[in-house]
Amino acid sequence: MTRRRYELTDREWEILSPLLPNKPRGVPRVDDRRVLNGILWRFRTGSPWAEIPERYGPSTTCYNRFVRWRKAGVWDRLLEAVSKAYDGDIVM
Repeated sequence: MTRRRYELTDREWEILSPLLPNKPRGVPRVDDRRVLNGILWRFRTGSPWAEIPERYGPSTTCYNRFVRWRKAGVWDRLLEAVSKAYDGDIVM
């Protein structure tokens, strides 16, 4: 899959991936990088969750993981890590 300009770079993924919870569940997980890119796509475009392209996994998975990560404080850690990596110079 070709990376689109609004998707995570390899460097960004190296910074963020260790901060994501990796709790195994009964069903094989959709790749966190795909899901995170889907969540970012949704907020970048302003589209409804149901319109997330299939390449990012099921839209319900993207939504559920966003909510779960928000409740667990993951988003705060991700934003802090990206901000540090770019010396506070990020645009959301």
